[in-house]
Amino acid sequence: MDTTRTAQQAHDAIVRRKLEAAGVRPTRQRLDLACAIFGAGNRHFTAEMIYQETRAIRYAPTLGTIYNTLNEFARCGLLREIAIYDAKLWYDTKTGPHYHFYDEDTEELSDIPEEWLPEFEIPAPDGTLISAIDVIVRLRKL
Repeated sequence: MDTTRTAQQAHDAIVRRKLEAAGVRPTRQRLDLACAIFGAGNRHFTAEMIYQETRAIRYAPTLGTIYNTLNEFARCGLLREIAIYDAKLWYDTKTGPHYHFYDEDTEELSDIPEEWLPEFEIPAPDGTLISAIDVIVRLRKL
């Protein structure tokens, strides 16, 4: 058997288990999208970016299918949604706590290195707890 095909089948099996563990039914389109999304490691992207990347898939998904799938993946904890004020909704495959740079000139989102992260000690109001602290540092050229 071709080693490339074997590697692809192994990757597909890993992605299938990831979806099943999150409670997502692994349909063909969800598997195709998950392979495109998670096959490149940790990354930031928009639905439109995934739409462009998946045009070569034999049964390419519609933009509506992509939005629905990304919403489902985010709801199940596979992706993190990042809303950037007046810009697009971004998705992040790294779902744990971390902060971002957003370059307004290039419209790129990137992680702030962990060694640069500030420590926050913010008390939650009575009857609540802090579930996350989202920090987006907006950048632009001088």
